[in-house]
Amino acid sequence: MPEQAEQPAISVERPLWRALTGYRVITTGYAVALLALAWGHYTDGGRPAVAAGYVAVLVVWTALTLRRTLTAERCTPAFLAGDLTVAVAGILLSPVADPAGAVTPTLPSIWVAGSVLAFAVKAGWRWAAVASAVIGAANLATAGFGRATVHNVLLVWVASIAIGYVVEVARASERALARALRIEAATRERERLARDIHDGVLQVLTMVRRRADAADPAAVELGRLAAEQEQALRRLIHGGPPPDGEPPPGGRAAPRLPSPRAGAGGTESAAGETDLRALLARRESARVTLSAPAGRVPLSAAAAREVDAAVGAALDNVWHHAGGPDGTGGRAWILLEDEPDAVVVTVRDDGPGIAPGRLAAAEAEGRMGVSLSIRGRLRDLGGTATWESVAGQGTEVELKVPKR
Repeated sequence: MPEQAEQPAISVERPLWRALTGYRVITTGYAVALLALAWGHYTDGGRPAVAAGYVAVLVVWTALTLRRTLTAERCTPAFLAGDLTVAVAGILLSPVADPAGAVTPTLPSIWVAGSVLAFAVKAGWRWAAVASAVIGAANLATAGFGRATVHNVLLVWVASIAIGYVVEVARASERALARALRIEAATRERERLARDIHDGVLQVLTMVRRRADAADPAAVELGRLAAEQEQALRRLIHGGPPPDGEPPPGGRAAPRLPSPRAGAGGTESAAGETDLRALLARRESARVTLSAPAGRVPLSAAAAREVDAAVGAALDNVWHHAGGPDGTGGRAWILLEDEPDAVVVTVRDDGPGIAPGRLAAAEAEGRMGVSLSIRGRLRDLGGTATWESVAGQGTEVELKVPKR
């Protein structure tokens, strides 16, 4: 019999075990009631002591093993074997207690189905088929191959197999769900690390590569190494291995950058909320204009940090495509709106706009500024990020985060 894995915190099997326990208690009472109703038949030419003795054993066995059918771990193979033995013994003792056959049901009556169902829930349809075959053989041996007997045997056999199969499917679905949740958690952690890398390491490497002085051989070599590291990191966070299975240049992983604390500088309240307005105000400069409500715009500290980082990524794209914040060109406007059920941040620039299909192409190339640093952050918060761009008229990014 296969060993059962530890049950998860939420299991589809638990209601089945509770139902099985209740079924055993109810059918034990039913067997006692049948004995009382048929007591006159047993005393009139039968062996009432055999009937009463077996039912007493059945009651004691059910009471002592009541906790055995509460969980899969407690329902051991030894218990299942003992339970099946009690069921078969009751069937075989029925003609001994009632030689005349005046009492139609067997001594355990429908209690025997609980023994078969325990096999189905514990070990699946194959062992349920074996257990129901044993019960069926005992019934046929005592009652013969009558139409009613064969019908009851086949009914128990088919029902036990069906329930066992459903349990196996439920277990497989449960394992698949747990595996999917683990994969989702790992994917979200990978995306978070990729955002940290994009927001820090990749931008530094890009700046080093662009500012390498062609007149200085050392600077040229530094720029080349920075470009190699940049491409290797982009392939890594995009999910693809380096070419030919080689490790990234330098053989070392990119450092993980610490996330900025949104509550620094007095923006975080005692309730764990952060004033998003004060947080975004730090990004104002000669090239960045912020328009926001006069009062606080409270948001949870974690959500505020992510929104601020997404705005920073959007501004980085502005400096990259429309000019730098050092006065070489390009302006950006940030609009913060505090709606009843959401906070909306719009970042608009006066750059050349985004060509159709460019966002998808950038993601395919491993450039994660949009897919991870912006859209990924908003998705994790339950929000949305949308782009509107017209060639020659700039780009507008709208970030919408629901209030918790």
